[in-house]
Amino acid sequence: MRHVHYGLAFATLEKQAMAIVGYSRVSTNGQEHRLQLDALNAVGCDYVVSEVGSGSDENARPQLQRLLSNLSSDDTLVVWRLDRLARSVKELIAIANELSQRKVRLRSLNEQIDTTTPQGRMMFHVFAMIAQFERDLIAERTRAGLEAARASGRIIGRRRLLAPAQIVQAEAWLASKQMTQAQAAKALGVSRATLIRALSPAKEMSK
Repeated sequence: MRHVHYGLAFATLEKQAMAIVGYSRVSTNGQEHRLQLDALNAVGCDYVVSEVGSGSDENARPQLQRLLSNLSSDDTLVVWRLDRLARSVKELIAIANELSQRKVRLRSLNEQIDTTTPQGRMMFHVFAMIAQFERDLIAERTRAGLEAARASGRIIGRRRLLAPAQIVQAEAWLASKQMTQAQAAKALGVSRATLIRALSPAKEMSK
């Protein structure tokens, strides 16, 4: 397997017929690709394109955009997990549909999805809908809890932006990749900047 580091133009690669191409992404330089690379290597990828970039910013994933545009009919795109590929369920489905129209196979190892089969296509849409439902449910429960707290007088005005329990919950969402910072902030009813400020002291205290 050839490993193509982020920053190297995909166009420079020698294109193989019916290539099996892996894609690995981490959000920050402090994170490791190793877990994803080991899994992609185990399924026989011809090469892997990897990059560092936030899943919430399309412009932060130039290697993915270049990779998608260079895939050909009968190629296979393999990812460790679906959230490595897209920022949202809507984008994920759009990418899958585009690849399907171009007869490019999509595999997700963690969810055991293969879109070349009817069962795989069905499972892809089911997993996507479940993931979106779970995020919406979490956000709804959080908003309901905040409204109940305000109604009982426990949260008044702007005296307290995020309670310690909310910060812990946000850290759990982010650590499990269940939500992005923007999604977690929305679920908690605060801005992304407020969430980041609340998380920073917590990180310092844990050092």
